[in-house]
Amino acid sequence: MKIEESNIVETSDYRVIIYPASRPFTAKESKTIAEKLYDFLGDWAAHGKELSSSFKIEKNQFIIICVDEEKEAASGCSIDALGKVMRELDSEFDLGLFDRMKASFIENGEVKTLRLIDFKNKIRSGELSKDIEVFDFSKNTYLDFLSHFIQPFSRSWASSIS
Repeated sequence: MKIEESNIVETSDYRVIIYPASRPFTAKESKTIAEKLYDFLGDWAAHGKELSSSFKIEKNQFIIICVDEEKEAASGCSIDALGKVMRELDSEFDLGLFDRMKASFIENGEVKTLRLIDFKNKIRSGELSKDIEVFDFSKNTYLDFLSHFIQPFSRSWASSIS
């Protein structure tokens, strides 16, 4: 399992699962999350076959899980097992990892998260500038994540808000 930073550019297009928190993690939370994921992913398997996987905590608020499905595909049971661990972390720290009705964006260099309805209302009213960058949690491959996870407002899903 690969956890550390690397300058090597990956050419495989791994499956990505994004768990967006509603707020930044504290140092203690980040440490606990990393420890639990390291332990879980070290033994993660599908139908008895080890899954080649890794994780990273992005922008101190988003948990990114990668699985090399060219080696072994994550199955329903293995995805359920990951979901169980993530629900435990969500419950322990009240992170909102499963709340998909929110928008996260970067404004003045800071990651911010709003309820989706509040985000839309602030865009419509002009209270929120369109000079922001917006996160897209729908990315499900590593190459797509690398190139499209954060987009300028004008090229993001949010640009259709009117």
